[in-house]
Amino acid sequence: MQEQFQQWQQWLSEHPDTDTIVKLVLLLAGAWLANFIVKKVLMRGAMTALSYTPAGKDRQLFERNIIARLANVVPALVISYGISAVPGLQEEVAIVVTNVCNAFVVLTIGRALSGILTVVNTVYERQPDAHEKPIKGYIQVVKIGIYAVVTILIVAALIDRSPIILLSGLGAMAAVLMLVFQDTLLSLVASVQITSNDIIRVGDWVEMPNLSVDGDVIDIALHTVKVQNWDKTISTIPTKRFISDPFKNWRGMQESGGRRIKRNLMLDQNSVHFLSEDERDKLHRFRLLRDYLSTKQQEIDDWNQQLKDEGKEPVNTRRISNLGTFRAYVLQYLKNHPRVHQKMTLMVRHLNPTADGLPLEIYCFTATTEWVAYEGIQSDIFDHLISILPEFGLRVFQHPSGVDMREMVTQIKQNRHIDT
Repeated sequence: MQEQFQQWQQWLSEHPDTDTIVKLVLLLAGAWLANFIVKKVLMRGAMTALSYTPAGKDRQLFERNIIARLANVVPALVISYGISAVPGLQEEVAIVVTNVCNAFVVLTIGRALSGILTVVNTVYERQPDAHEKPIKGYIQVVKIGIYAVVTILIVAALIDRSPIILLSGLGAMAAVLMLVFQDTLLSLVASVQITSNDIIRVGDWVEMPNLSVDGDVIDIALHTVKVQNWDKTISTIPTKRFISDPFKNWRGMQESGGRRIKRNLMLDQNSVHFLSEDERDKLHRFRLLRDYLSTKQQEIDDWNQQLKDEGKEPVNTRRISNLGTFRAYVLQYLKNHPRVHQKMTLMVRHLNPTADGLPLEIYCFTATTEWVAYEGIQSDIFDHLISILPEFGLRVFQHPSGVDMREMVTQIKQNRHIDT
């Protein structure tokens, strides 16, 4: 056997081209064998061992293929160190192959590190309070740094020069790099400010009218923030816009437990008048107004008694108006409403009269922040108030419609017919 091996070597030495091809095939076979052993044996064994751990049962972490990427380093190293042992190859060819393998090793390690950082971010996002302090932007900055270093090392490996030489030339390229990466730098500063000042979080409801954005934040990255609008479309906004542009964050409302109702009833000012005794007696039927009417009437009577003879003229006396009584009713109605937050601001007030009527503003907060429930509560309140207005002799103001004009014309014709 030994003699045959020596004869084989002697024959190969007499045929250098064949010797080179055989040694090259053996090198590739060795690289393939190393890759097979690492991936099919060692890596499979490592995966099996990890499958018994809590982390090993997480498919989302396994899908990052970190171990598989690192396993690719082994055949590259075999080729890198073995190419010099292949006889007959030109020195330049061996150097190029070695440099390419070294560059591949650096790239593989860089991708593996990037995958590790992605796993770190995935694990962090599963924490209960992760949405308050997202780290995705910082992870992306570190990834950019890793790939920048990887790029320098790959270029240095390919040209067979020290990376220090390349780094020494970066000083002259600083201005160019600042220009190229200006968006990244601005986004990095914006991400730091957003996180440190707790400006937005994942899950916040934000509104940016100038960008037609109105919805929930679903992702905060280095360069962009994704917002899912209420129509289920997704808007992608540059991170720096949340520092430079005004926007509204509804988180405070959601955390307070109450959502504001601020809406007006436009009343016809011609329907405002003092209450007669009959009207006051009818309004005593309202449970919510009994205390108010009794207290107010006693207060007015005491005031009018001080006028003595001047009190005989109605213009000098104080009287109860239907508008003031209705305002008191609305206030008591809101105070007794089970879905209105009683520990937040609650008031009913007049605003400046307008050509469209007298605004009576209802200002209160619902006891829930859920959108559908909020709209239902608000609608129920105004349904009731508009329906109850005639009981107070008040009318809602609205511009004449086509139906109103037809009724008016019909009434005029009837009056003319009666006159004739």
